[in-house]
Amino acid sequence: MSQKIWQIYLSGEIHSDWRERIITGARERNLPVSFSSAVTDHDASDMVGVNILGQEEDPFWRDRKASGINSIRTSTGIKQADLVVVRFGPKYKQWNAAFDAGFAVASDKPIITLHDAEHDHALKEVDEAAKATCRHPEQVVEILSYLVS
Repeated sequence: MSQKIWQIYLSGEIHSDWRERIITGARERNLPVSFSSAVTDHDASDMVGVNILGQEEDPFWRDRKASGINSIRTSTGIKQADLVVVRFGPKYKQWNAAFDAGFAVASDKPIITLHDAEHDHALKEVDEAAKATCRHPEQVVEILSYLVS
């Protein structure tokens, strides 16, 4: 009997272990899921454009080269996903995560947001579009377990 493998795209904050906690939790439960995400090595992501296409003196164009290449991976991963989890961390403004959430919703992909209560007000519109808002990665694993059972 063939069981669907759910494609889960993990978007957002790269400075904590939330992705690993979700992936580990899903593996421990033997859930039929596969994960993808943006490149989470900050330096590798930021420098991909100049490393491949050549140096830039102006930081705007350096970032533009990187964002163009990175957006291929991000948009493809979101389009191929059955579900997108978007993490907003406590330290940095994650404009890219908000963009990913909007792109996912516009692409008719369900999203789960993951953030601390301190961001509830700032993310109220994003949370409104989400199918669930979680506080801890383990809650995402619980939802995944429910969905695929």
